[in-house]
Amino acid sequence: MRRLIPLLVLLLVACSNPDPSSPGPTESGAPTSTGTPAAEPGPGDFPAEPGKSTSPSSPTPTPGPRPGTVPPTWLGTRPLPVAASGYGEVRPTPRELRRRRFTLPDRLPALPGDGFAVEVASPPPDDVLTRSTWEPGCPVSRDQLAWVRLTFRGFDGLRHTGELLVASSAADDLVSVFRELWRADFPIEELRISTRAELDAAPTGDGNNTEAFVCRAVTGGTSYSQHAYGLALDLNSFQNPYEKGDVVLPELASSYLDRGRLRPGMITADGPVVRAFARIGWGWGGAWASLKDYQHFSQNGR
Repeated sequence: MRRLIPLLVLLLVACSNPDPSSPGPTESGAPTSTGTPAAEPGPGDFPAEPGKSTSPSSPTPTPGPRPGTVPPTWLGTRPLPVAASGYGEVRPTPRELRRRRFTLPDRLPALPGDGFAVEVASPPPDDVLTRSTWEPGCPVSRDQLAWVRLTFRGFDGLRHTGELLVASSAADDLVSVFRELWRADFPIEELRISTRAELDAAPTGDGNNTEAFVCRAVTGGTSYSQHAYGLALDLNSFQNPYEKGDVVLPELASSYLDRGRLRPGMITADGPVVRAFARIGWGWGGAWASLKDYQHFSQNGR
């Protein structure tokens, strides 16, 4: 028996020290074929639960701005070829402008308050006249003009501040019109004074300013326009274009000649804009028979 005990001990030691090159247990207790620890389980290593996807979740995409609510980057930068009419070549309305409803940044400090506000200076300050189209020889003197700063509602629904040059005799009436448009929440894209450089620039066909005084001739003629007296106003000119024969102004606004397809900023015969101007006795170019000038209002109806 004493000779069997050492042999038994040797057998037990050999069984407790296997070949180190043979597969051994992992941390989880499962053997591997290489002797290296098993990798962490991935999303595809287990059966999917019923009704659930095994693919990694993707972040929900952020919706972009609604079409027409942001000005395209090319706005005002693409001159049109000049047509035989002397104006730019009429082209189809770009997709980005077919439902135009953005407001450009204000160029003036905001007027105080949070409702309708107005400030009138007559005659206008020298720096205002200098950046306008007025010059000696225009049919009105500087003393016959007024600089009107006022608030308006943008297409974004926010309060904006803009400016007009108008005949001083018509300033109070025009302020009352814009007060009514404010109350009616009628949207305007831009309200500012045009410069001489703009009048002389090549047409891009995509402007949409609202303005009164511009020292220029009538469209297609040589006599002074009512704008040159500060007694006419064009409102949202892109949504309310001028049309006579093959001439459309602005040249890219032909989509808005369809007056039955109402979109924000359009002037209608029974809407708040025509009513406000009718109350002060001004006529609307959209009612003319020989041509249509949907943006245009004037004291003498021309």
